[in-house]
Amino acid sequence: MSHQTGIQARNDVKEMFASARGGDKYRALKIVIEDEQLVLGGYEKASKKWDQEYDSLVLPLLEDGMPCYILYRLDSTNNQGYEWILLAWSPDHSAVRHKMLYAATRATLKKEFGGGHIKDEIFGTTKDDLNLNGYRKYLTSQAAPLPLTAAEEELRQIKLNEVQTDISVDTKQQTLQGVAFPINAEAAEALKHFRMKKVNYVQLKIDAEREMICLCSTEPTEVKDLPKRIPKDSPRYHFFLYKHSHEGDYLESTVFIYSMPGYTCSIKERMLYSSCKNNLIDMVESKLQIEIEKKLEIENGDELTSDFLYEEVHPKQHAHKQKFSKPKGPAGKRGGRRITQLPREGEEED
Repeated sequence: MSHQTGIQARNDVKEMFASARGGDKYRALKIVIEDEQLVLGGYEKASKKWDQEYDSLVLPLLEDGMPCYILYRLDSTNNQGYEWILLAWSPDHSAVRHKMLYAATRATLKKEFGGGHIKDEIFGTTKDDLNLNGYRKYLTSQAAPLPLTAAEEELRQIKLNEVQTDISVDTKQQTLQGVAFPINAEAAEALKHFRMKKVNYVQLKIDAEREMICLCSTEPTEVKDLPKRIPKDSPRYHFFLYKHSHEGDYLESTVFIYSMPGYTCSIKERMLYSSCKNNLIDMVESKLQIEIEKKLEIENGDELTSDFLYEEVHPKQHAHKQKFSKPKGPAGKRGGRRITQLPREGEEED
């Protein structure tokens, strides 16, 4: 995503990244954006176990009014070396332009540092989100299954009943009337960020083997970018925060887009996406409290022009309603008007 902002790491930061990845000297690195570059805003060396010095090293690096990134090294390793946590700090009182800049550059930082080294990625607006207790809550939430909605619980019971009963003509009548696949933790977190307007676009897909709805993308997206976000060979669900002006007012409207690229997809895939759609929308609206202004179904991204979106969200109203004309009665049948006396010369018929 470096093309989103054009920001890259300065050479000395790249050298620091290489040194930090290659040993156990550094515990925490603070990275900030200055002069359209990723620069080192501070660092801390390791002296204790990771959890024993977490709060004392991380919290002083977080400034109240300015976003930043913190890379914090754990003591665990994977096949690439030590594992790290990426903390994305974006305090509520920081400027909107700074929040957007750091959000759009986060993927660049991961790429520059090496995404294979990053075990966990946490976004925080308060220090309670990013302290040690906040990190442990994050780990607990990642490990715990998402609570089921009423529709998901109903589907679970149906599946249990199907396992416990024999297949007959009657049971085969239980066709797809609305499948409620759960969304995975990553997708749920992305939708929460969308609700809080930390991201303006979320794309989801169905993993049929795992029977789960998963996250595809949260790339920062403007209206002009929407067409290229729509896959040409597979269906997707999209949530887009449509920022625009209407009658002099600035509005931010949530648009749900269900893209199904013609008949290039299998019948099974078409049925699955169609059946899961309504339950996904219900869950997003009721559980996550995201108000969807407009729901669209499209075949390809070429339809998603600025004019199209505007007219869908704000359909034109007829300024003048056509005056209702009383229909004439059927000619030649009883009940129609009859002439009982011819009008006199020079008079008009009433």
